[in-house]
Amino acid sequence: MFGSRHLRAVAMTAAGLGGLSGALVGLLNEQGRRARVAIGVLEHLWPAPDGVYRDDGRDPLRFAVLGDSMAVGVGVTHPSQMPGVLLAQALAEEADRPVRLSTYAISGSTTRDLVPQVGAAVLDRPQVALVIIGANDVTTRMPVRESAALLGEQVRRLRDAGCGVVVGTCPDLGTVRPIPQPLRTIGRRYGLRLAAAQTAQVRRAGGVPVPLGNLLAPEFLARQADMFSSDRFHPSAAGYEAAAGVLLAPLCQVAGLWPGWAAPPVPLRSAAALAVGASRWPARLRRRHA
Repeated sequence: MFGSRHLRAVAMTAAGLGGLSGALVGLLNEQGRRARVAIGVLEHLWPAPDGVYRDDGRDPLRFAVLGDSMAVGVGVTHPSQMPGVLLAQALAEEADRPVRLSTYAISGSTTRDLVPQVGAAVLDRPQVALVIIGANDVTTRMPVRESAALLGEQVRRLRDAGCGVVVGTCPDLGTVRPIPQPLRTIGRRYGLRLAAAQTAQVRRAGGVPVPLGNLLAPEFLARQADMFSSDRFHPSAAGYEAAAGVLLAPLCQVAGLWPGWAAPPVPLRSAAALAVGASRWPARLRRRHA
């Protein structure tokens, strides 16, 4: 999601809302300081395991992953748990052909950083692309309208290159418990506004938006210990599996593998959150890759 260095920016974003007293601004800054102390440090930061999955000598489906730390998979304990790997393997199974994974995502990226990522990706002419972006736009105070419009432009660049595009919109920052209230609620509201604007722009550009906040937040709130990594910011392997579970079908759709598939209505609360039980991920994503 986003690093602890951005917590002060979240507080200053809140201060910029206007009409806040000096005492409240001081409170928000203090809350950001306390959250930085509470956040852990990740022991493993793995390089992206790019390459061909299920290689049998045939021409592979070219799959690109762009965006920020959630696109990279920061927080996992083994490279095989990264979302790009999970989805490349699942796509290869669904397509019954090899899939070449190319990761352009960089941890800490904002939507402005998508511009060079897309520039590098289009040179390789991907057929399918996944973009996950937005959390750092909130924490660095990037205006919602500017952020969403820029995302739409980058999706259009990929579409003009003949690539099907799926975008995981801004996650719900209200699930990050180390951020105390009311700072957490402020971050959540900004994130939800951005996700809504991203959805509109992605659709206009011909991409398929996936509302990660609406789909995943209830389960992340209900199963904090399972769904977050040791730093309590980034998803764990289980959290990334849950994300992959909601991203697979749209990726299959834009790849032409499930042409009749349509996104179901977004639930207000997931069954997993209500039951505080185990997720029901697709069977292919339940496997742990040693």
